[in-house]
Amino acid sequence: MEIFSLGEGSYSVDASKKFIPFDPQTDNPKDRPASLFIHVNPFLIKTDTDLLLLDTGLGFKDTRDELFLHQHIRNAGFDPEDVTQVLMSHLHYDHSGGLVVERNGKLEPSFPHAKHVIQKNEWETAINGKTSSYHKEIFEALEGKINIKFVDGSGELQPGIRYEHSGGHCPFHQVFWIEENGQKCFFGGDELPEPEQLIRKFIAKYDYDGRKAMQLREDYGKIAAAEGWTCLFYHAKSITEGKVTYTDEHFTVAQA
Repeated sequence: MEIFSLGEGSYSVDASKKFIPFDPQTDNPKDRPASLFIHVNPFLIKTDTDLLLLDTGLGFKDTRDELFLHQHIRNAGFDPEDVTQVLMSHLHYDHSGGLVVERNGKLEPSFPHAKHVIQKNEWETAINGKTSSYHKEIFEALEGKINIKFVDGSGELQPGIRYEHSGGHCPFHQVFWIEENGQKCFFGGDELPEPEQLIRKFIAKYDYDGRKAMQLREDYGKIAAAEGWTCLFYHAKSITEGKVTYTDEHFTVAQA
């Protein structure tokens, strides 16, 4: 199993839910009051049988009018058409923007040949545009044009890949457990988005069920520490792939 972090950079987001590129070297956080600063890191996993993409970033383009995501996949040594499965933790815009690409004024699937694994109720929530966290036009552009494997609850996708309905960050959020040849990685999406949320225990106001999400982070961290899972942190600033230890009721995270 090979893991590649496909970092899309840093952004600020305010109450308008717009994501604005933020360069810590040149931009001043004080110029963006009441903003949350995040980092975006989709992941690519090469197994013996599949090329897995875990969430898809914002769908922003580079100066050549190409998705950053597609270019980062090429930089890892693959072609975007090589992706066999797209595993979606949930469909908020900062995770689902890269599902589509704009060409000639129209949105088209970014991975038209891949199987997309999505919680059925999360899809229904997203395509109905129930909150501004979902960009309805993305899912309308995908409907009927891609292979979607709708899942419900928790289960085994195939040998070595489990999905688990978590429901802390949003009602139909899911996490993934991936194993192959003794290697194990856990992708928690926005239930466990960065190492700091293990190290510092708190209830986040941006979670649907903040208390549940806080407890899930602790539960996942303890499992990772006890069983040797590598955690993939989607919103991490520096450690995107981490090994967790839990000693004297405290977590530490080191680069995997």
